[in-house]
Amino acid sequence: MQKQQRQQQQQQQQPEESSHAPVSRRQSAYQQEQQPKQEWMPLPDSPGGYPPGLRYLMQVDQLIIKQQKEVMEILIGLDLPNQYVVLNTMGQPIYFANEKSSSVARNCCGAARPFELNITDSSGEEVIHVSRPYRCMCLHQGLSCLNCCKDLVTVEAPPGQLVGQVRQIHRRCEATYEILDSAGDKVLSIDGPNYCHCYCPGDDIPFSVRTHDGEEVGRVSRQWSNLMQEYFTDADNFGITFPIDLHLNVKATIIGACFLIDFMFFEKGGRMY
Repeated sequence: MQKQQRQQQQQQQQPEESSHAPVSRRQSAYQQEQQPKQEWMPLPDSPGGYPPGLRYLMQVDQLIIKQQKEVMEILIGLDLPNQYVVLNTMGQPIYFANEKSSSVARNCCGAARPFELNITDSSGEEVIHVSRPYRCMCLHQGLSCLNCCKDLVTVEAPPGQLVGQVRQIHRRCEATYEILDSAGDKVLSIDGPNYCHCYCPGDDIPFSVRTHDGEEVGRVSRQWSNLMQEYFTDADNFGITFPIDLHLNVKATIIGACFLIDFMFFEKGGRMY
């Protein structure tokens, strides 16, 4: 009698154990599927009432910008709109940037093409807008001394609200830019390398961010990636450094300067280094 009772108890326990084990495994797999591959940078609080899109820049003094290269573009050999991801030093995405330009402009004008760049946050809302009009190249960038040839980008944050401009200036054979505020006043300058300077594989290419006194307070650096990417694609990686207490409008404008530098010097048809 006792033996029969023990067998009944075992039969009652077995279904419970078999039913719970698979559920536990299913829950674990479900949780892994739900975890994002990359967590977005949390949105900081804004005591100063800054626009939500710029609040991400309050707590950073370094950014990494990586260009995303489409496999189809490599295979067919035609330029597709550029795409970038903006990361903090922890590898957390802050923004995505998508180029808006015509196929004719990309494949006929090359690096000199006009474009609109939509920079969006984690919700997909456009928070920064960068626009570049067409500028002809007078015997390439080094001799672009006329006003009609000087490159320019306008930065709005949020779209429709001007926060700054980046303007190319002519100074001998060096890549030089002015960072202007919304009123058109110069706040910083960016001094790049000499057009005739050659860099070896593995070298980073620095563009120094300087004050009126010439003091270096930051950098926009084109970073070496790897041999295959360097020689078979025009996908570039950039690092940006600036003071953490720099005004957010100026930080956003320096990001716009980074995109202009990429197009002028490292895009297909416009490479100089």
